[in-house]
Amino acid sequence: MAGHKGLVGSAIVKGLRQLGYSNLILRTHGELDLTDRNAVEDFFSRERPQYVFLTAAKVGGILANSSYPADFIFENLSIETNVIHECWRSGVDRLLFLGSSCIYPKMAPQPIKEEALLGGPLEFTNRPYAVAKIAGIEMCWAYNRQHGARFLAAMPTNLYGPGDNYDSKNSHLIPALIRRVHEAKLARAKQVVVWGTGAPRREFLYSEDAADACIFLMRLPPKQFDALVQDQDNPPLINIGSGEDLAVREIAELVSEVLGSECPLVFDPTKPDGTPRKLLDTTRLTALGWKPRIGLREGLSRTCQDFCSTVAMTPLAISTGQEN
Repeated sequence: MAGHKGLVGSAIVKGLRQLGYSNLILRTHGELDLTDRNAVEDFFSRERPQYVFLTAAKVGGILANSSYPADFIFENLSIETNVIHECWRSGVDRLLFLGSSCIYPKMAPQPIKEEALLGGPLEFTNRPYAVAKIAGIEMCWAYNRQHGARFLAAMPTNLYGPGDNYDSKNSHLIPALIRRVHEAKLARAKQVVVWGTGAPRREFLYSEDAADACIFLMRLPPKQFDALVQDQDNPPLINIGSGEDLAVREIAELVSEVLGSECPLVFDPTKPDGTPRKLLDTTRLTALGWKPRIGLREGLSRTCQDFCSTVAMTPLAISTGQEN
């Protein structure tokens, strides 16, 4: 398990343990630097894992991607190259490489099918990160074709959930909104500023649902799993999502509602919007028998409660309301 302390990785570990798996091989970044080729080679030579979830990555929101493009492409390429290569060298049976929906073209037809990969220009603000993830997909496909590996690339939509990075500037949309709205409420601020126009539409998936999908894919019967990874003409790629999206403005309003904040939301059109819309087509995954279980309002309630109790250390009465 590479990245077991992250948002999805920790949820995968939790899900595997609930299913009775006890022989999990876990390493923190301090114990194993995945950008260090020699360290990764030594680890795989010693441990010889049978199944690998590669969820480790350097991630961040628009500001972080714009500020540190070299870090994003270097660290992610290093992690993917080292882990995927050593998975082949050590004879790993199945690998699940977790990517991101930002691999798809900025103006891809909606909802986005897996076939849209490399079909047009990428969103510039996270291009280095996206290119790194595309390279990971190509590596999985190349090793499958040349070496008969069984490596699958899963592309989740935007994720959120307990344990997320709640930094107001360097995190993704939902955790950043949670922090800003919460702090504005406590300070009795006159407004909460949100980057962009609020018009772009985004799809979100609760982290435990994403983990459940990853485990589901890795536990597929051999015939179904092989059908995903042994196609010579198409990359071993499958989307993971909820199938629904909302405008950023609606998402911000829902976060405010769940936190019980009455601070007005002000949208700053001088800041970048990013991709106009990103809704994944999850037909392939649905056909295999998987679907999400946690709706957005319930997921936001759980995430806001996590932030208030573990980060802000300010217990609040979270508004549960009714699921949209």
